[in-house]
Amino acid sequence: MGHRRQSAPRHGSLRFLPRKRANHVKGRVRNWLESNEKNPLFLGFAGFKSGMTHIAYIEDQNTSPFFGKELMKPVTVIETPPLVLFGIKIYEKTEYGLRCKGEILSSKLTKELARKISLPNPDNYDFEAKKKDVQEKLNSNSIIRGIFHTQPYKVNVPRIKPDILEIPISGGKTPQDQIEFGLENLGKELRIRDIFGEGELIDVIGVSTGKGFQGPVKKFGVKLLPRKTRGTKRGIGCIGPWHPARVMYTVARAGQMGFHQRTEYNKRIVKISETGDEINPKGGFLRYGLVKGDYVVVLGSVPGPKKRLIRFRKSMRPRRKFELAAPTITYISRQTQQGK
Repeated sequence: MGHRRQSAPRHGSLRFLPRKRANHVKGRVRNWLESNEKNPLFLGFAGFKSGMTHIAYIEDQNTSPFFGKELMKPVTVIETPPLVLFGIKIYEKTEYGLRCKGEILSSKLTKELARKISLPNPDNYDFEAKKKDVQEKLNSNSIIRGIFHTQPYKVNVPRIKPDILEIPISGGKTPQDQIEFGLENLGKELRIRDIFGEGELIDVIGVSTGKGFQGPVKKFGVKLLPRKTRGTKRGIGCIGPWHPARVMYTVARAGQMGFHQRTEYNKRIVKISETGDEINPKGGFLRYGLVKGDYVVVLGSVPGPKKRLIRFRKSMRPRRKFELAAPTITYISRQTQQGK
């Protein structure tokens, strides 16, 4: 008697392989789209996921079938405390990838950064000599990146140790313009408004919620076997043909579920603000609390649980017919999430 035929996995897409744990909880940005702006600018930012709510807004895109109508959509609130630019790195393009040519650190390094890295002795660190050395190593193939650290102690995240991020500088006419732009901002705090604007499309990079080691029923959504089958019910009836004499990668098997790195393209920013009272629900966001400082509201969902670091970047797939304007928000839900 043969096994009952298995139904196709509901969410067993082969786009996301291998399904292994992410190397780091802060995520990794593998590519950046160079900007053609006249003035240099940074290409990314980061924040901490606070929670979700829903808003009503007027659809302002001519290409939408709902143009001019009021829509109600779910949104994600991400608190974005300022990032501190404490260093600049210079890379050179080679046939083997990027090669670091030099770096310079700010003369104003915070004590919180010492929890993450070993800070240089200020008595032995010659800032002007480093600055001159970095400028001499510039050439047409140079890539300039800013070294930032987050400030999790300014939000409702139960840790003090900051995360270190590298964000490229793009735009300008020459790499000399980019290095001067970086030196002007070295040691300063950059806010979300300095890089992104309301209505803009961005890419969101995050690590999804981890669910541990799970079987194929929960991981891929396959159908349960009938009661009188041999061996197991929550498994696969047939793991493949006799030849090839191996289990193919397309077969749904048990393994790690969640804590995978995911990138979502063209998420729209509908609001950037510093007033938490406009977005905080009564009693605060569940398992997060109140938003106190800068925050951004993104249309739709974002990968990862609350309090996880979420990274933003300029869109890698920019849309041609898209109006970069802030939508008119008519309603923001601030109902309590405490279940009372």
